[in-house]
Amino acid sequence: MYLTFAWRYFKAKKSANAINWIAWVTVGVIAFATACQILVLSVFNGFEGLVKSLYSSFYTDIKIIPQTGKTFILTAAQIQLQKNLPGIQAVSLIAEEKALLQNDDLQTIVYLKGVDENYRKVSGVAEKIVEGKFNTGDINEPGLILGAGIQNAAGVNITNAAAASLLTVILPKKGKVSMTDPLQSLSEGNIKATGVFAIQQDFDNKYAITNIDFVKRQMGFAQHEYSAAEIKLTDPSNLFQVQNQLSTMLGSSFKVQSKYEQNTSLYNTMKLEKWAIYAVLTLILFIAAFNMISALTMLVLEKQKDISVLQSMGADKSMILKIFLGEGLLLAAIGAITGIGMALLVCIIQIKYHLFKLQGGSFLIDYFPVKLQASDFILVLSTVTFISLLAAWFPARKAAGQLIELR
Repeated sequence: MYLTFAWRYFKAKKSANAINWIAWVTVGVIAFATACQILVLSVFNGFEGLVKSLYSSFYTDIKIIPQTGKTFILTAAQIQLQKNLPGIQAVSLIAEEKALLQNDDLQTIVYLKGVDENYRKVSGVAEKIVEGKFNTGDINEPGLILGAGIQNAAGVNITNAAAASLLTVILPKKGKVSMTDPLQSLSEGNIKATGVFAIQQDFDNKYAITNIDFVKRQMGFAQHEYSAAEIKLTDPSNLFQVQNQLSTMLGSSFKVQSKYEQNTSLYNTMKLEKWAIYAVLTLILFIAAFNMISALTMLVLEKQKDISVLQSMGADKSMILKIFLGEGLLLAAIGAITGIGMALLVCIIQIKYHLFKLQGGSFLIDYFPVKLQASDFILVLSTVTFISLLAAWFPARKAAGQLIELR
């Protein structure tokens, strides 16, 4: 019944055209703000999904690292227990350290990652090879898979037209520091470039992958000493359950990280940017709220006689209040539905035809990615409803407090 009165007031002809104009401006601003919020949140979802897919090629579902220091001891029995744990598909052991990579007169700093034969099963790096092949060799003839950025920095050749570059890797020896002869603290080994991967600049400019036994020998690791263990799950939805089981099984000497904890800064930054944009766009709704207050205040003045008639017929303050709150919700609903319709249309066109392009041409895709999520629609509708009720409250309360005055 309240919305019936509100609808009649909305479509009825007003004595002053300004009331109609302000009402429609309010609807338009709400529609614009709603559409902008849906579109921006959907684009952020698209970029977030793209970035996560890129990072998931390198970061595994779970990574085990030492609680303190750079290495830990992991016995064969402990490794087998991990492999037998329900939900674990594969376990790869890692020996990692910062190294100096030399190619004749060119040199660059890399994070050298020694991996075992299971690394293909836990990581997607092998699928991101753009030149050569994923071959880490063995302890005596190790192969090196470089990031594309490192290949350019060191001038490394992988092509079949000429012999692949034979590189020199300089690594620190574990626990050996000589003040009189610093060179005694370093080990030097030759390694052949076998492949190049391209995932994302953070990895392409930083990492090189080789044989774990080669790295362990160069650094002087013990037989069961490793830098990390990386794990692939059969079902990623069981991530936190398996993580807790591993933490309990291994004890406090180990830190068990999920794929989100391995790069918290990235995920936190994406979330912060998304909410910051949402907050900025919400300010547009507050502008619409001021228009709504003006429109409803003028409507209350317009309908003073109608309010008095309703009061004389037995309508209490609560009913009058609800009628004008309904008027505010009606304006918001028309604007929100219109805005959601426009946003959906634009998103569907973008998903199907990639109409809106990214500038620069340096990104992996040349269009704005879009991903629709039901939670975004619920959030935007809740925001519109709350702000509209807040804006409608003041003129509605003024209407409800009006004294009966019939002339």
